[in-house]
Amino acid sequence: MIKTEQLTKRYGRLTALDSLELEVSAGALFGFIGPNGAGKTTTLRLLAGLLEPTGGEIRLNGRSISHDPGSARWLVGYMPDFFGVYEDMKVWEYLDFFARCYRLTPGRRQQVVTELLDLVDLGHKREAWVESLSRGMRQRLCLAHTLVHDPQILLLDEPASGLDPRARVEMRELLKELSTMGKTIIVSSHILAELGEMCDHVGVIENGRLLYSGPLQALKQRLHHQRHLRLRTLTPAEAVEPALSRYPGVTDCAPIKDGWEVYFSGDDSALAGLLTHLVEHQIRLIHFSEAADNLESVFMQITTGEVE
Repeated sequence: MIKTEQLTKRYGRLTALDSLELEVSAGALFGFIGPNGAGKTTTLRLLAGLLEPTGGEIRLNGRSISHDPGSARWLVGYMPDFFGVYEDMKVWEYLDFFARCYRLTPGRRQQVVTELLDLVDLGHKREAWVESLSRGMRQRLCLAHTLVHDPQILLLDEPASGLDPRARVEMRELLKELSTMGKTIIVSSHILAELGEMCDHVGVIENGRLLYSGPLQALKQRLHHQRHLRLRTLTPAEAVEPALSRYPGVTDCAPIKDGWEVYFSGDDSALAGLLTHLVEHQIRLIHFSEAADNLESVFMQITTGEVE
């Protein structure tokens, strides 16, 4: 678990971070959104113990690190937005070097290097020189580097920056896998659509102040007041529309090119009830999902004050 109380960082007269109150639950995959200069990197560096706060408190897994930032380095794995690599090393040597820095025994180092290369799908590059790797492979290698001491908290600053679409997908799937392994992950990114697909919880920061922190779905509902669904069926439209219209909470429905667009007001239990209702009315469904809202529009509405 990550928790900050009134966390502040000043550089002279410049306030980079202003009384940040952030809480990330254990095992969460948390998206940190904000423009350049908003305070994302400053926050991650404070959490990683690389900066000392001007004021406030930081707790990682219930342990205060505010007065001993160096202790955070054993609790977290930090990946900056630009991660230098030692190009004149082989891939396995690169990870072995950092495993030595964390004082792993020789036998444990060998095991960890093999396990991490398998995790990030670089086992086939074990003997390759780091300089021969593509940018996407280097990013995965750098992520493996953050895991050598098996931290429960990962702080990743723009991990998909500069990657091509395929490499971004690979990185996204890798982060999802780490989340299922119980890691608590904070990911900052300008690629908002990526965070929308990965994260259940988000934080929006601007000018050093946290504007929103909480479930992404709750934020979307506050913005739109209803849920946006997409359906595809094999049942004729003249049977689908009455079945939809009769269910409480369906405020509007309309056929679209490849199915149905439905606006629905209700919680997850009511949504499950809608699916059951359609099946009971013999609607042959081949797709039923909640449409992904445009995270860029969500961000703009928050930062322009439309949502408080």
